[in-house]
Amino acid sequence: MHADRIAIAETCLKGAETGAMSFPEIIGALAGAGFEAYLVDYRAGRQTFYTPDGGKVSLDLHAGACAVAAAFDTTAMAQLIRWAQAGGADYSYLAFSEKAKAAGCAFYLASIIGRRVVYFGRSGDMHVEHFPQ
Repeated sequence: MHADRIAIAETCLKGAETGAMSFPEIIGALAGAGFEAYLVDYRAGRQTFYTPDGGKVSLDLHAGACAVAAAFDTTAMAQLIRWAQAGGADYSYLAFSEKAKAAGCAFYLASIIGRRVVYFGRSGDMHVEHFPQ
């Protein structure tokens, strides 16, 4: 993997965690660097960024105090997504992640080429959210 792609992945992860970058900014930066998707695995504590040629960058996530709930609450997940999209002063990605785990989200795949995010529960339940227009 090229050092510049690794640096962009690191910048985007840090930007999400600190609030320095919005979701659209992150998607734009990753797409511009040639990434097609990323996977956030809350149980493994890793975020992996993928390129079409099979390349990947895997980084440690922030430490989270909340385990993933057994049941996946798709209604709660949809509400969390609306909260994130609203961009209010009370939003942070770290809080989103903790609430997502409490709602039973074990991992999610953000497909840049598919323009959607698929959220998965521990039992395989899922919620699909298309990128806003």
